[in-house]
Amino acid sequence: MKKISLIILAVLLMACDKSLPVEKPDAQLLTRQANGYYCLMTVLNHKGPKGQIILSDKKVLWFTSVRDTISFTLSPEEPKNIAAIYVNDMTNANWDNPGESNWIDAEKAWYVLGSNRKGGMGAAEAVPFLTKEKAVLFANEHGGQVSDLSSIPDEYILKPQN
Repeated sequence: MKKISLIILAVLLMACDKSLPVEKPDAQLLTRQANGYYCLMTVLNHKGPKGQIILSDKKVLWFTSVRDTISFTLSPEEPKNIAAIYVNDMTNANWDNPGESNWIDAEKAWYVLGSNRKGGMGAAEAVPFLTKEKAVLFANEHGGQVSDLSSIPDEYILKPQN
């Protein structure tokens, strides 16, 4: 009996240990029912790369642009219980219809800032790629500079667009 109690106690302590890795939820398939978090418009109707944020309660928030996706994370008014952030990998994607399932982890992506391509809402975009090499190729063709997520200036994301 004592041994069973110790095992139960150990299991309970492990369950309470916040340092245990939490499994990141998988990206969701983009469907026609997905509406943009800010604009409430059908996400699939917009050109350019898109984003999704999955909260710890499994709620999925959709964004018509990567810029809006990142903006959500910077806003003090928005929830901070983010479990995962995904963006379209534009490596082999069509700008007019980037795809429903080509999601990459936003924290591992490389972004082109300041290119001549406009995002889903007609604003400057942070164009994501799985590899730095593909981002550099895109920047060479469309202008802009390559950055990882942590190096994107807040001003690039938050500045008003004309």
